[in-house]
Amino acid sequence: MSVLPSSNNNQTRTLTEKQQSFLEHLVDTKGDAKSAAQLAGYSGHHSQIVKALKTEIIEVTQDILANSAPKAAFKVVEIMEADRPVIQANNKLAAAQTLLDRVGVSKVDKLDVTHKAAGGIFLMPDKEPMEAVKTEYTEIRGEE
Repeated sequence: MSVLPSSNNNQTRTLTEKQQSFLEHLVDTKGDAKSAAQLAGYSGHHSQIVKALKTEIIEVTQDILANSAPKAAFKVVEIMEADRPVIQANNKLAAAQTLLDRVGVSKVDKLDVTHKAAGGIFLMPDKEPMEAVKTEYTEIRGEE
């Protein structure tokens, strides 16, 4: 099963044979970028290759996690159904849950946002111009 990025993205760019080889060797070396660069035939520092292929490396990483998700799900079930103690069960369960969270399979948090309004809308009368208010004030006090 290939874990390299698929070409169905609209924005995929064409990779050179060396770049494609680097990505393949990156999977073969289990993420060791230095070894993958050497195996692909790069002589310079591997950080430049990683920087140039950042997007493709992230896609490969997501594909690796997605390919491992079923195994993580089965590990959670295995630990849950075990009749005997499982060695390092907490660590294995935490790793499986983290992997499942990263691929989008996680518990769903629901937030209930219901609002019940009692009553209606209170409409205020239009404001009068300031001159009319001043006139009323002077009439009440008896001034001109």
